[in-house]
Amino acid sequence: MTESEDLGGPDGDLRLFPDLDRITPLAAQPGWAWAPVDRYDQEGRPHPACQRLFARRMAERAAAAGLDLSMGFETEWVVTRAPATLTPAAEGAFEPLDHPCAGPAYGMTRIVELSDYLRDITEALALQGIDVLQVHPEYAPGQFEVTTAPGDPVRAADDAALVRETIRAVSARHGLRASFAPSVVAGQVGNGCHLHLGLYRDGQSLHRVPDTEWGLAPDAVAFLGGILGALPALLAIGCPSPASYLRLQPSHWAGVYQCWGLENREAALRLITGAPDDPDGGQAEVKTFDAAANPYLAVGAVIAAGLHGVETRAQLPAPERGDPGLLGVRERARRGIVRLPATLTEATDRLEKSAPLHEALGKVLHGAIIAVRRAEEARFAESDADEIAAATRWRW
Repeated sequence: MTESEDLGGPDGDLRLFPDLDRITPLAAQPGWAWAPVDRYDQEGRPHPACQRLFARRMAERAAAAGLDLSMGFETEWVVTRAPATLTPAAEGAFEPLDHPCAGPAYGMTRIVELSDYLRDITEALALQGIDVLQVHPEYAPGQFEVTTAPGDPVRAADDAALVRETIRAVSARHGLRASFAPSVVAGQVGNGCHLHLGLYRDGQSLHRVPDTEWGLAPDAVAFLGGILGALPALLAIGCPSPASYLRLQPSHWAGVYQCWGLENREAALRLITGAPDDPDGGQAEVKTFDAAANPYLAVGAVIAAGLHGVETRAQLPAPERGDPGLLGVRERARRGIVRLPATLTEATDRLEKSAPLHEALGKVLHGAIIAVRRAEEARFAESDADEIAAATRWRW
């Protein structure tokens, strides 16, 4: 528990108003339903620290600038055997499945071994109105990823929350346990939650403009340039835990260098060109983010950074090819490639100094985020990597 200048004391109360347009009977929890909520005070005024209202406000700000955004998340998780009883000693434990569950990434071995489980997840999501684009094994033992169809920014964040709770519920019904933590086991590949975004104006994709460099309209270049420039501060939003920085390691496809590239999975900002015959193809991917992030803060902050780029006519440098981590220090310096913050402290310092994100978030929400990040820093200041991973393994 912590507090900021404006929030965290014992005074006052809030009211949660469910969005009944999104009420969803839960396929894996019969008799229960789910709905996202917006927060208001007791006089009916929007609460300034409501993350969902922040995301909606940024989406509306983009629409007022003539930009429509389509967003979606890739959710990664590691599945393990659930302990028989959740005693305090078992709470931080990690019990792998009996079978290795470590077949090739993207291969069929793990699909076969857990086919009933994965089928139940995809069916539950479909029954809840979420379109699954793909599900596949990832690199760590027992690790999977599900990609769902994009939507407007607020819906994308809603879906990210619902996907996670659905996977958690299906796992419980199979006697399994799912971890979405950035670092489940220190030293292994962690869980990301990459954010994809597509830009449109008047129904036309800004990623499919003929006779332009990289196929991007000028506003798309500026929007993505704003995101790239803000990434050091955005890490405090999208990578909000000390555990996040155990995952952010060079040459692990986590995007730890502040650069962008065409289909480059080592770039922090990846431009996906899409199929040539798809008029809606083309999107960008923020690769650094993980599921410790509040998805509403993630989409809202990325939109705010992009809009600041449009306002300032930000540009993109030359795209990078290959792995920046394999370049020498001097060569990275020559190309202007810098390492993104390697600690939560450094990222929080950058967020604290970011005037555009402070303005977008507002004093109350910005101050609350900074206070929570500082509390996380203090909580784990004396912990090693294994202790951080164990303490946060089941938080998400």
